[in-house]
Amino acid sequence: MEDRFFPVYKRFKPVFVRGEGVWLFDSNGNKYLDLSSGIGVNALGHAHPHIVEKVKNQIEKLSHVSNLFYNLPQFELLEKLASLTKREAFFLSNSGAEAVEASIKLARKFFQGKKWKIVSMHNSFHGRTYGALSATGQKKYHEGFEPLVPGFTYVPFNNIEALEEAIDEETCAVILEPIQGEGGIYPADKEYLKKVREITNEKGILLILDEIQTGIGRTGYFLAEEFYEIQADVILLAKALGGGLPLGAVCTTKDIASVMTPGSHGTTMGGNLVACAAGIAVLDTIGNEKFLREVREKGTYLQGKLLDLRNETPLIVDI
Repeated sequence: MEDRFFPVYKRFKPVFVRGEGVWLFDSNGNKYLDLSSGIGVNALGHAHPHIVEKVKNQIEKLSHVSNLFYNLPQFELLEKLASLTKREAFFLSNSGAEAVEASIKLARKFFQGKKWKIVSMHNSFHGRTYGALSATGQKKYHEGFEPLVPGFTYVPFNNIEALEEAIDEETCAVILEPIQGEGGIYPADKEYLKKVREITNEKGILLILDEIQTGIGRTGYFLAEEFYEIQADVILLAKALGGGLPLGAVCTTKDIASVMTPGSHGTTMGGNLVACAAGIAVLDTIGNEKFLREVREKGTYLQGKLLDLRNETPLIVDI
C-alpha cells in the first residue's frame, strides 16, 4: 500500500483508526497521547461533541454549493470571525497555503501594479504551493523548484535594520509569522513587531500576519497580534479554524478587499458548508474569553513545569 503514495512524507508506522479527546487509537488497539494535534489542527481534540454535532447536522442538509451563491454557514462563520478578528472582509479557502496565495495576490492587486515586491523572513514557513513557497525563507524547500515567483526578499527575523534596508519604492507588503512555527518556534520580540507595524504604516505598505499556526487561541489570545498590541492589515488563518476539516481564511478591511473584483480570485471548494459548520463550532468554543484565559493559565503552568524538567536533563535545549 505504501507505494501508492507520492513519497513526500516520512510516515510513521501506526495506522490510526479512531480519536477521542487527546487520544489516538491505532489499528492494533494501541493508545497514544496526541501532542502534535495533527500539526496544530485539532485544537479541541478528536471527535469534539460540538464539532461532531454541527458537522452531522450540516452534512445531512447540504454539503456543497458553488461560491456563486450565498449560504447560511458562511454567513454565520464570517459574522463570528468579524467579531473575533475585528476585520470586515474575508476570503475562505481550503488551507493555509491557499490563504497565503490569496494574500499575495491581494497585496499586489491593492497597489495596481505600482508596487509588487514582498519582504519575508529567513527561517519562515508559509506553505508549499508556488507563491507560498516563494514567500518561505528556507532554501531547503526551494531546491529543485526554481525559478520561484519573483519579487520576494528575505531578511533576518527580529532584525529591524535589515527590514528597513529591504523595503524600497516597489515593496507592497511584509509577511511574517508572529511566532515562527515550522522554522523552530521563534517568537517575534514585542518591540520588533511594533516597529514593523510602525514602518509599514510609514511606508504605506501592507503588513500580512501569517497566524495559521498562532491564531485561533494557540497563544492564549484569539490572535497573537493581540499579545503584541498591534493590528495587521491582513491576517491569515487555517489549521485549527476548521477543527479537523479543510478551512482557511484571509481577513482584512473592506477597503483593502475592494480591489478584488469578480474573477480576480476564486475557489471551488473553499468555504465548504460542512467545513464552515466545523469552524462555527470551533469559534463557539475557542472564541470564549473564559476559555482563552484558561489557555493562558494552563500554558504558564505547563511552561513552568517544563522549565523545571529542563533543569534536570541536558537533553532539553529550550522551552
